[in-house]
Amino acid sequence: MNGTVCTAAEESRLHSLESNLPKLVQPNRSQSTHTNTQPDLASNMAAPPLPVELVEEILLRLPPDDPTCLLRASLVCKSWGRAVSHPNFRRRLHELHRTPPVLGFFHDWRHECIPTTTSSFSLAAPDRRFWWVLDSRHGRALFLSENQVTEELLVWEPITGAQRRVSLPAAFDCSYPTAASNCSYPTAAVFCAADACDHRDCHGGPFHVVFVFTQSPESECDSDDEGYITSACVYSSETGTWGKPTSTHVELAMDFQYYSSVLVGRSLLYFMSSSGLIVEYDCARHSLRAFEAPEEEGCTLMLADDGGLGVNELTQGFNPRLKLWSMVASDDTDAQWVVSRVINLEKLLPVGALLSVAGVLVLGFAEGANVIFLNTVAGLFAIELQPERVKMVCDDCGPCRLIPVVSFYTPVPGNRHHDLPLLNATEVAGGQEKRGEEKTVEQVQQLIDNGFNAIEGTTSTPLNLSAMCSNRLGFYSYKLLALLKFANVWHVRM
Repeated sequence: MNGTVCTAAEESRLHSLESNLPKLVQPNRSQSTHTNTQPDLASNMAAPPLPVELVEEILLRLPPDDPTCLLRASLVCKSWGRAVSHPNFRRRLHELHRTPPVLGFFHDWRHECIPTTTSSFSLAAPDRRFWWVLDSRHGRALFLSENQVTEELLVWEPITGAQRRVSLPAAFDCSYPTAASNCSYPTAAVFCAADACDHRDCHGGPFHVVFVFTQSPESECDSDDEGYITSACVYSSETGTWGKPTSTHVELAMDFQYYSSVLVGRSLLYFMSSSGLIVEYDCARHSLRAFEAPEEEGCTLMLADDGGLGVNELTQGFNPRLKLWSMVASDDTDAQWVVSRVINLEKLLPVGALLSVAGVLVLGFAEGANVIFLNTVAGLFAIELQPERVKMVCDDCGPCRLIPVVSFYTPVPGNRHHDLPLLNATEVAGGQEKRGEEKTVEQVQQLIDNGFNAIEGTTSTPLNLSAMCSNRLGFYSYKLLALLKFANVWHVRM
């Protein structure tokens, strides 16, 4: 599915599984497509189930950019639910599909996680009235409280719903930043702290939080002639404590309100400020420095094609372009900014999106998916850089901080589903759980009907038959869908 082909090892295993397949849904091409096969189907209701290994192979090839597929598969029966919620299943998703999808994004102006997937699936999110989103990485999202009395951070796992509250470091003694004060907005980043972790299943593991802020030398919010001090503190979930601050002197106060961070490698974190300066924190050496972006305005952090530090710059003018910079090191000189690519937005975006140049803004970068989010008067667009393509994900968002959630979705075990919505939050809110469950059953049945019709050749199907049948495993997936239709297993309760 999705153009996936079998490797030699998978081909060998499929030959072995094929010999054990029940003969229930072998298509009889000699029969007319209008022949009534119901009596034969009824006599085979007691056929043995498909091998668990084959079921897992099929479920692994459901489109990862449509998380409702796995969610509904987990509701078919208990064995399927256990299969898709197992940590090994998630690891195999990474091995097969490589690049995780962007499930959605958090937004300063909205209260929910905005989905970017092919379905209306959306994750739960903390209430925007109390939490201000800062960062997302390695299966976690980071929020700063909006409460001026209780200032704290919230580390939250969008997939499992697990959360942990962290008090701000004592070194941050500036009063709470507001639009009317002279105190700069702080920022923070979260990342996995497990040694040699491949970040395929970081849920529940140790993590670090790096909190960055700017203050005057006297720890007051008022600016003076002596400049400012930018500091970084590191929190460890294993010890539950903050480390000592690492500081550097800067001429101007750094405001991080509209920017997020990027992680280069395992230890280099970068933060963009409104003054055009980039702050680098080396987690291994506990060092902090600030340096200039290639341009003073219009730059947003990203990862370069080689995985190093990159910046995208939105050029102004009648025909705005997206200029991609990368920092290149040299043996005899300091690292320098080099233009690696220029994207012509007029050729990429739909007609009318660039009518108002003032409304064109880069709002964020999806680390791990290599996607830039660009806001226009026509809506918010996700621009994939490899290959270069674009899709509209929602309406105009306005100037704000946008934090994408990049992850494979796998349903959590049943005893932890209380932290997650089974469908779009609007379908289960207000006591409508039963209606949402009935809708799930209807959608699963429609999916199965499409698969059965495709096998029998009675009608066309929107499930991309040519792609699914491009190999033996794709054909087995249709066998499985037909088997579900005959056995009525979608009515089995969890």
